[in-house]
Formats: sequence, C-alpha cells, structure tokens
Amino acid sequence: MSEKSLRPKSDSSAIDAFIDQARNLPATTEGRGRLIFALDATASREATWDQACHLQSELFLATRDLGGLAIQLCYYRGYGEFKSTAFVNQTGRLLELMNGVSCLGGRTQISRVLGHALKETRSEPVSAVVFIGDCCEEPVDELCHTAGELGMLRTPVFMFHEGNDAHARAVFQQVSKLSGGAWAPFDRSSPQVLKELLGAVAVYASGGAKALQDYTSRSSAEVKRLTKQLR
Repeated sequence: MSEKSLRPKSDSSAIDAFIDQARNLPATTEGRGRLIFALDATASREATWDQACHLQSELFLATRDLGGLAIQLCYYRGYGEFKSTAFVNQTGRLLELMNGVSCLGGRTQISRVLGHALKETRSEPVSAVVFIGDCCEEPVDELCHTAGELGMLRTPVFMFHEGNDAHARAVFQQVSKLSGGAWAPFDRSSPQVLKELLGAVAVYASGGAKALQDYTSRSSAEVKRLTKQLR
C-alpha cells in the first residue's frame, strides 16, 4: 500500500472537470434511484473513514425532494474480504452500517467492486456508483474492461481519489471515463466541496441531468464559481 500525501486543498481543475462530466451525463429514470457507495476499508484509509461516515448523509439529504435514493454500502479489506449490504433508504441506517466496519490491512479489490456493480445493474438498474479509495494494486486492463461494460449499461462510476498516488490517479481516471462517470480528488481539507460533489452524484442518480443542473445552481459559492467556468 502506498503512502499518502494529502493535498493542502482540493485540485480545482479536477473538480471543474468532475462537474463538467457529471452535468453532461445522460438522463436517468426519475424517482428513487439506486446508488452503490463503495469504499476501500484497508488500513491506509482508517484516518479518513470517519469523514466518509459524516459525508454519507449528503447522499440522502440532497435527494429528499426528488423521490429519494436507495444506497447499498460495499467495502473491501483484509485478506480477500468483500462485503455488500442491502439497499437502504435512510441515512441513519447507512451510518449504522458504516460504523460497524473497522479498517483492516490488505490489498485493493476494486475489480470486485466493479464486478459486483455490474451484477447488480444487470439484475436491476443502478443509477451510479461512488468509489472512495487511495491506491490500486490490480491489473488495469481488467478494471477498464469491467468499467466499459458498466458504461454500456449506463451505470457511471464516480471515482474519488484520496491522496497523491499517481498510478491510482491514472487508473481511477480511466475507470471513470470508460464507465461514463467522473473523477475527483477526495481531500478532507475541503469537506464542504466534497459534500456538494457527493450531493451532485446523488441528485444525478435520483433525478437525472436536469435535476443536477438545478442542484448546482443552488450550491455553494465555490461550486458555483467552478461550474460558471464551464460555460
């Protein structure tokens, strides 16, 4: 597992690109969407697991007026351990599930996350996948192939990258591009921006591109400034 070097502030150009990609995603079916919230729970991410727990509420809060959102928690850790929960539609329940998880050293299992998402969306459409992680220790071609399959099924993957691992950054960007999603840095020094970006994904999953455009028009001054640059 590579060592992390957290940036002092969010990468503005990356967030610009993230919102640009998100706003140009195809429409989803309106009503309660299904979103997979997947996290790396290996030892290197223990310091920021708590922040992910706090931010998860934004996924629900941002979609209350759009019919709500059903979220499934997925995570991997330890020696080949991969878990997924049922889809839940209450922030308290998701937080309870996340609080029951402790980080444990191990190798990344992003391929299992993407494979699981593919299986889920083939069973019943998944509107979006959110992944938060800091590195990648797997064959890139396999990840890209599955990401492309998700893209064909119109299930975008939003890759949030914590830290400064150049290889992981490149892989995460490829996965997001092939799936039709977007990439952004996960920087705990800018929690408000992260809240709004997670909220944007949730709004897209629940209400589609039109709802996302309305959401960005009502978001913080920083996010408005970023989205204004896109015009």
